[in-house]
Amino acid sequence: MKGNLLRGVLTPVVAATLFLAGIRPAGAHCDTLDGPVIQDARKALQAEKVTPALKWVKAKDEQAVRTAFAKALRAKGKKGAAAAETRFFATLVKVHRAGEGAPFTGLKAAGSVEPVVAEADRALVSGSADALVKMVTGAVASGIDERHRRAAAAYRTKDESVAAGREFVEAYVEYTHYVERLHQDATAKEGHLKHQGKQGHAPATHGDEGRQ
Repeated sequence: MKGNLLRGVLTPVVAATLFLAGIRPAGAHCDTLDGPVIQDARKALQAEKVTPALKWVKAKDEQAVRTAFAKALRAKGKKGAAAAETRFFATLVKVHRAGEGAPFTGLKAAGSVEPVVAEADRALVSGSADALVKMVTGAVASGIDERHRRAAAAYRTKDESVAAGREFVEAYVEYTHYVERLHQDATAKEGHLKHQGKQGHAPATHGDEGRQ
């Protein structure tokens, strides 16, 4: 049962929760200095083998990464070592993001990863997603409850006046669109990139404007 929960709910609900909360998408942590991309870049430098870093880029884009990696290796122990290392990190992240159709705006400081993404990474290391499931489903449950309470309160007075009716409609639209988007993401079968389309890490726009 837990396996079904993780496969059917966890990943899409994480994406939905972050989008609905207006948070930077989870995938964007690839540009942080403590994110998984840079962690593998550091492993590559330590082992003096580029292999750990290449998983983050497409085969056709490897050369730029290999070149930056070779320069960083040659600079080890020399005056420009830190700069060469940073250029390698930046090149790897830039090529990775370009491969997903996302822009590169520079490396971000360590510690700038959203809490839910950090928890997702910890779940991979620990082998247990229990804490992550609790964090995400708790946020979703709270979001539904808050919107339901507002809509339910407005429902009771919706026919007393035009103003009251419009207040209900506003609450109703927010409530139903919220749960609709959550359910659509939770039941979607597309993979990450197919679902994101050309948006890369950025989520698709689900604006309520113009919906009836």
